[in-house]
Amino acid sequence: MLKKISALLVILSILTGGLTQAQDKTSFDKGLYAQKGDTLKYRILFPVQFDPNVKYPLIIVLHGAGERGSNNESQLAYGTKLFLSQEVRQQYQAIVVYPQCPTDSYWSNVDIQKDSLSGKRKFYFQEAKAEPTKAMKALMGLTKELLNKPYVNKKQVYIGGLSMGGMGTFEMLRRQPKTFAAAFAICGGDNSLNAKIYAKKVPLWVFHGAKDNVVPADHSEVMVAAIRQAGGDPRYTVYPNATHDSWTQAFAEPDLLPWLFSHKK
Repeated sequence: MLKKISALLVILSILTGGLTQAQDKTSFDKGLYAQKGDTLKYRILFPVQFDPNVKYPLIIVLHGAGERGSNNESQLAYGTKLFLSQEVRQQYQAIVVYPQCPTDSYWSNVDIQKDSLSGKRKFYFQEAKAEPTKAMKALMGLTKELLNKPYVNKKQVYIGGLSMGGMGTFEMLRRQPKTFAAAFAICGGDNSLNAKIYAKKVPLWVFHGAKDNVVPADHSEVMVAAIRQAGGDPRYTVYPNATHDSWTQAFAEPDLLPWLFSHKK
């Protein structure tokens, strides 16, 4: 009998744990940016005891290609556990925004081609003057709108992302280098010629999995080298056994948020 009760308690614990996690994500309010034909759905997490008269740091997190869509939910798949942590929410009073890229667009204007021999995708990143994608244009508009809010601290605006979102992070830095106090890019990439635009202006932490078979680690290595050559001093973390899901370890880095919030404009 005791064994049955014990087993039942374990099952209830698992079920309620999953329910709690689902409820936690509802802490992210739904939002919609719409202006001059540009639209972008997003989710926003306010501090626990939000005071509109206080100025808070802003963190924008860009998801990967697999979370694109229109449900305004899929983009919360990764990283939210960190930002929803009770300890984090108490220690780092910040506003966290997760925009959702539509299925038919991409954060970065990278040209993706499939190699006819290997079947693997190749990424050709554009130079700074290239036109932004529809999603990037809307993202820039949303960022501007957020910066105009009286409760956003313009000296502590941060951005980061994974995979397609890592690429989008690099692109946002080259399009708005004066906006961000610091940034992190996980398994992303950019055209190395763009590094000089933000190398000295934005502290950057780059992450990648050495065994990444979707976005090769070479893309991060090239960018880190280019940023250093341009006078920047990026942090670079390579996970030897990680494949494309290096964001799991990156979001678990105990120094990620302390490092991020240590930077101000």
